[in-house]
Amino acid sequence: MTIEQFVRIVAEQKEELFSENYSRFCSRTEESQLSLTSNLAQVVIGVRRCGKSTLCTKFLMDKKLNCGYVSLDDERLAEISAEDLNNLLEAMYIVYGADIEYLFFDEIQNVHAWPLFVNRLLRQKKHIFVTGSNSKLLSNELMTHLTGRHNAVSLYPFSYSEYCEMEGIDMNGVTTKAEAKRIEYLHKYLNQGGMPELMNEQNKRKYISSLLNTIVRNDIAKRFNVQNIDALHKIATYLVDNYGQEFVSTRVGKLFDVTNKTAANYFRYLKEAFLLIGVPRFSFKSQERIRNEKCYVIDLAFPQEHDNSFSLENLGWKLENVVCVELLRRYKNHQADVFYYKEKSFECDFVVADGVRIFELIQVSYDISSPKTRRREINGLIKTAKTLHCSNLTLITFSSSEEIETDGFKIKVIGASDWLRKIR
Repeated sequence: MTIEQFVRIVAEQKEELFSENYSRFCSRTEESQLSLTSNLAQVVIGVRRCGKSTLCTKFLMDKKLNCGYVSLDDERLAEISAEDLNNLLEAMYIVYGADIEYLFFDEIQNVHAWPLFVNRLLRQKKHIFVTGSNSKLLSNELMTHLTGRHNAVSLYPFSYSEYCEMEGIDMNGVTTKAEAKRIEYLHKYLNQGGMPELMNEQNKRKYISSLLNTIVRNDIAKRFNVQNIDALHKIATYLVDNYGQEFVSTRVGKLFDVTNKTAANYFRYLKEAFLLIGVPRFSFKSQERIRNEKCYVIDLAFPQEHDNSFSLENLGWKLENVVCVELLRRYKNHQADVFYYKEKSFECDFVVADGVRIFELIQVSYDISSPKTRRREINGLIKTAKTLHCSNLTLITFSSSEEIETDGFKIKVIGASDWLRKIR
């Protein structure tokens, strides 16, 4: 492509960029992880349509910086090669000015050899922001070419607090009415998820179906040269619908008539495309941590709507999934990991640890009014606490709060609305 063609595209994208009112968007907690002064490329990764572009753009616009911008997710730029990148850069200088120090490349993974291009700009002391949706931004390509030269920020769909902010819900009010409103919207969040664009979509199922199909076909099948796309799509749907369960390759392989290795590979691809989350089982032995991962979905918008979606059992799984994603949001970018713990007679939903140092044990139960459920959840926490020598114990429910003292331990029971909006 010629420089003139690139100039037209960049100018049109700039016009579209500045026509948007970014004050209507909520601030994302991940903004604090971005740096304007770092010599590292700021790389924002996450599932498609979770708001990566908006996050970076709002962050840069709020700082009132002269920043060059181009989105590679444009059909006119679909066929550009590494040789075209210099012309694209020159076009950005023409449109935004030759003195720009900040450059934002949206969906840059669409261009082959982009890491070499970014490295060259970093050597020129430019401040680079890039986003990407698919597995290329977690592959060896990133690690090889940007080793030590990138700050990776994981972005998730809206948290409960961000969802409420977009809906205009008072998160700090102490009145009964304010609390009831937060509970109402927590229930909506559990059943609708937090995909930003979905909040304004009328046909939510069609939107999610299309998005899931794009992730499977574009972000996975093409990237990994998957031939049996039908099996991949069926496994993706199955795992999305059966979140909160341990992934067993032999079981999945048998269900969909593929080899155990293929089932395991497909699970890995779905995680690398950010659709699924794998939570490893905690063990002090590193070899055991990579076995029997629990599978969660990145957002509750993806599971299909079922007739029993309002049953307590289903809502319990949904609450557990929300807590899982929130834990990753709070800890993944802060050098801490999230696990689950399981023995034959008991289990604990989440273990937050830094190496072998355990910060907190968390159990999730939608409702503990049943004596049987209450005993099971408390028993799981106490036995895990004794095994792992941790005294920071939390039990998250939908709405009840109390403090339980038993067997020499204190368990903080907290309602999900309060826990999810707590700043850590």
